[in-house]
Amino acid sequence: MPEKLLHNLRRLALSEIGAVIAIGIAALGALAFKMIADEALEGDTHAFDTSILMALREPGDAENPIGPDWLADVMADVTALGGNAVLTLLVVGVVVYLLSVGKRGTALLVGGAVGSGAILSTFLKLGFDRPRPDLVAHLSHAYSSSFPSGHAMLSAVTYLTLGVLLARAHERRRTKIIVMTYGVTLTVLIGLSRIYLGVHWPTDVMAGWALGAAWAALWWLIAWQLQRRGRIEQPA
Repeated sequence: MPEKLLHNLRRLALSEIGAVIAIGIAALGALAFKMIADEALEGDTHAFDTSILMALREPGDAENPIGPDWLADVMADVTALGGNAVLTLLVVGVVVYLLSVGKRGTALLVGGAVGSGAILSTFLKLGFDRPRPDLVAHLSHAYSSSFPSGHAMLSAVTYLTLGVLLARAHERRRTKIIVMTYGVTLTVLIGLSRIYLGVHWPTDVMAGWALGAAWAALWWLIAWQLQRRGRIEQPA
């Protein structure tokens, strides 16, 4: 059997497996978000949220976070990676690059995934209208409502989507794993920084992670279907 045919069959098999995994992530993420949202609305998560926030503050002093003085500065830098300004600049740069190399369909998908995620996050915040934590000092500015965490959700959508895009451009499994691990790690750190800085309840972040991962997986499935139909470019 020609080597090229074997290569194409292998890629097809991996693509089918990836689609099944993406469906599972989308379903589990959506279910996890619903469960967290239901518990948060009923107030059943208050004790859990409170215990985590207070554990990250010096005993008897809700103003000062645990750890060395520099840690708060590091967390502020990390949290900025999930902010609107950084994510917008990053996505615009990626979209411009993709357009410049002739991958118009992929550029539209990246922009669509992140843009629609931002709109969904905004409407969910307005709908749930959960107040920010008032137990500890806020070490970062926060203006909108608390649930779900926009930083956690949009960093998941953005970095996981870009991670999949980069991973699919490489044949070596080790490279794929490294790229995706970095995307997941960055997403987790951004979410944890929001809790450490006192601007989100832990369940806000957990819900953001769950829905962000589900949204990224859903858009990956859209891309997979369009690629199968020849509507957008195949990965390099």
